[in-house]
Parts: sequence; structure tokens; C-alpha cells
Amino acid sequence: MRLQESGEMYLETVFRLSCKMAGVRSIDVAEEMGVKKPSVSRAVSLLKQGGYLEMDANGFLHLTDAGREVAEKTYERHKVLTEYFVRLGVDPYVAATDACKVEHHISDETFEAIKQHNKSMD
Repeated sequence: MRLQESGEMYLETVFRLSCKMAGVRSIDVAEEMGVKKPSVSRAVSLLKQGGYLEMDANGFLHLTDAGREVAEKTYERHKVLTEYFVRLGVDPYVAATDACKVEHHISDETFEAIKQHNKSMD
């Protein structure tokens, strides 16, 4: 199953929240993303069907190995692209907003080149 941008965003959000919280529920994802609970419920259902996400008996969301792989890749892209744009002189808020858009569409080749360029600037 090829994930769409919104699926990647949900997985990334679950990942980021799970780094800060002991347990992540759908309501936490809804609040973090600024969407309504039914939207999260639909996304969770699709991500569970795709094998990216599981929900335990207490309603806590857990990334599967496949879900974690997508989430970590998306989050890494977000961080690296934000840093790159800031280094170019872009306002940090604008850089983060633009990185969020680009992270889902940039090729692996271009991302790796940006990542290496960032490292060379340290």
C-alpha cells in the first residue's frame, strides 16, 4: 500500500507524540494536527488496514515496524529540510511549514544531497 501525504503526516505525528508521551490516543493526534476526531478515526482505520498502525485494548496507538520506518523517514526529512531552509535565511516558522510540504514529495536522491550538503556546512 502506497501511503499518501496525509498518511505519512499521521504516522509522523504519532511518532513525535510517542517520543513525548507514555501513550498516544487518537484525540492526542487530533489536537496536535488541528483536525477533528472523525478524521483521525478514518486515518487510523486505513493505517491499521495497511499494517502501519495498531491500537491496543486501551485505545493507545502503536506504530508497527513499517509504520515506524515511514514515520522516522518523514520526520528526518522534516528536520533536515527545516535546518537547510533556515541556513538559507528563511524564517524558522516558514522553513518548518515549507519543509512539511516538501518532505512528502522530494526524491531520495535530492534529499540525500541536501543532507550531505547540510553536514558539510557544520
